[in-house]
Amino acid sequence: MIAAPHSGSGKTTIARGLMALLTQKGYKVQPFKCGPDYIDTKFHEKVCGRPSINLDTFMATPEHVRELFAHYGKDADVCIVEGMMGLFDGYDRDRGSSAEIAQVLDMPVVLVVDAKSAAYSMAPLLSGFIHFRKDVHIVGVIFNKVGSERHYHMLEEACSDIGVECFGYLPKAASLEQESRYLGLDFSSEPNNSTLISQLETHVRWKRLLQIFVSKPETNCFQGGNNLFPSRKQSATIARNAESFSFLYQEVIDSFENVSFFDPETAIPSLKDSDLLYLPGGYPEKHLEALANNTDCRKAIKEFAEQGGRIQAECGGMMYLCEKIVTDEGEYPMCGVLPYTITARKADRKLSLGYRRFELDGREYRGHEFHYTQFLTPPLTPPLRGEGSIVRGNPPLGSIVQVFNAKGEPVDTPVFKFKNVLASYTHLYAGFALNDK
Repeated sequence: MIAAPHSGSGKTTIARGLMALLTQKGYKVQPFKCGPDYIDTKFHEKVCGRPSINLDTFMATPEHVRELFAHYGKDADVCIVEGMMGLFDGYDRDRGSSAEIAQVLDMPVVLVVDAKSAAYSMAPLLSGFIHFRKDVHIVGVIFNKVGSERHYHMLEEACSDIGVECFGYLPKAASLEQESRYLGLDFSSEPNNSTLISQLETHVRWKRLLQIFVSKPETNCFQGGNNLFPSRKQSATIARNAESFSFLYQEVIDSFENVSFFDPETAIPSLKDSDLLYLPGGYPEKHLEALANNTDCRKAIKEFAEQGGRIQAECGGMMYLCEKIVTDEGEYPMCGVLPYTITARKADRKLSLGYRRFELDGREYRGHEFHYTQFLTPPLTPPLRGEGSIVRGNPPLGSIVQVFNAKGEPVDTPVFKFKNVLASYTHLYAGFALNDK
């Protein structure tokens, strides 16, 4: 696992760079990402040529996380897990953190540390991280933004005095900082990692990393994974587009026996033999003209919903099911399944962020929410009667359940049920381990 003391340390740069370097060397690299991240996983897939898999201990059980790692990592030469935020930052202290995932998988951790404004002071900082949790095994450090060879030598001395291995560094360079940033939503082009690969190959002891990370025979990381999809029988039609409908977990795709994709901007879905129409999240507000102009697609989806077809719509997918989306440029008709208007106007932007959970029809759903768009008129919310409280409405007049955050506090995220349509701003996790055990 590539982790860091805090966000902005450079773990994404180094994780992606190592993935690219080892792939270039001929290794089969399986990427993973801690937490519900859809952006970093896309870059992982670009450099590794394999889908990146999310590992999350709020949305899935520890057993399910181990199953995921075993299933997708078993045929790889190298598995690299990119952490999230700071190593011990979770939804409740260190619960749900990268450290917890490392502990669940019995996985060694390399700490990426931003050293641009420190030298020997790194010794107590690293000592604190290394000794904070005995069940989290930090095996070494890679420094980022190192100013010179002399600066690096002082950092090595700090590591030597506390008995932790130093695997190398990246120099302070504007080109590396630029490459680490997400500069747009277009994932169709190949990332340029040549400078990053060259710097890692020169300054990081990557062969030593491979040597020290050879899995121990007694490790439990690769135990199981053969029955991750024991009941895979259904077929699904999935909306997929580089931006409009792009937030997909690979596990969701793999959980169906048959999958077909369509682009709502240009195509009409074939839904006759589909058990589920899945409309994932993305950025439909950036392609409203194309979505609105494809009237046949919008009509087919509305007819499918009204005839009782099963639809799961999340965030951008839910927005697409509404009556219309308004922006500073105008109003754009959508599918009209849900009687709401979504505003994407700049003045209405408001960040909604966090884990979510709710109970519906005896089943627990978990996921996460991240969006700036809002309902133009907030939907009705159910009277708070505790978890699982339900208000029936057909067509939906408001949320049918009370939604809670990771700490059990009520939030105003609505969940809509119209015939066999389930829609919400929440990106639902489809591992279903929490529902089936």
